[in-house]
Amino acid sequence: MDKFAKYLLTGLILIIALGQSVQVITRYVLQVPVMGLEETVLYPTLSLYILGAVNASREGTHIRANVLEIWLTTDRQHMVLAIIGEIISLIIGLWLLSWAWDFTRYAWRVWKESPTLYIPTFYADVALVLGLALMMIYTSLHLWGHVRSMMKRSAQ
Repeated sequence: MDKFAKYLLTGLILIIALGQSVQVITRYVLQVPVMGLEETVLYPTLSLYILGAVNASREGTHIRANVLEIWLTTDRQHMVLAIIGEIISLIIGLWLLSWAWDFTRYAWRVWKESPTLYIPTFYADVALVLGLALMMIYTSLHLWGHVRSMMKRSAQ
């Protein structure tokens, strides 16, 4: 899974960089803008944002401001803080997931299209709900791992 995520994210970055390079060269060097290129780069860009967040959630490397860790001295206190943090993340994430689900249902009903190429934007819109669902799965797995670690330590 790590290898697949690494290659997928790298491929998305390359696609976006290539699209933007083509846009710069055609618009500013050749003076002939490519109409609709922004719309086609929309899908890999949104995918990169969402999958990057999912990857950070999977790896547990997303940005945290754990100021309380400065005053905590024992491993048990750090573990309790991690569990509380995961529970809060899960609550907020599930709340956002419910909003994203409502938005996905709206996007399905309205079925918007991009203005130039008439590409359905539903597929870009649904990426949010899928990404949040994956992030909540990984958050639940991290929470379960912390709880298991704490139970093992208390059993010793």
